[in-house]
Amino acid sequence: MGEIDIVGVLLDDVALDLHELARACGVEPDWVVRHVGDGLLGADEIMALGLDEGARVQWRFRSVDLRRARRLVSLERDLDANEEIAALVLDLADEVSRLRTRLRVLGAL
Repeated sequence: MGEIDIVGVLLDDVALDLHELARACGVEPDWVVRHVGDGLLGADEIMALGLDEGARVQWRFRSVDLRRARRLVSLERDLDANEEIAALVLDLADEVSRLRTRLRVLGAL
């Protein structure tokens, strides 16, 4: 059996802009802007840039933002959850995951 070469790009090395993130999630850029503005998506660095048109050009999203955005989209579409409930569900799921990891490290699982 021959070798298979896999070529990829680490997303954290190539941050996405607003339109790339929206396209990767299958949503309109306004959806991303609204979620950033509501504090449901985006790191502190993005929030520090501001929400106006000029600031949005500088926004860069990393892989963690893409993963969160896709999960938000899924919850909102599949479960018909509003934005705040979807974000709360994600935050709780992330906390459960962190706690399970800590328990596993401590040998309790």
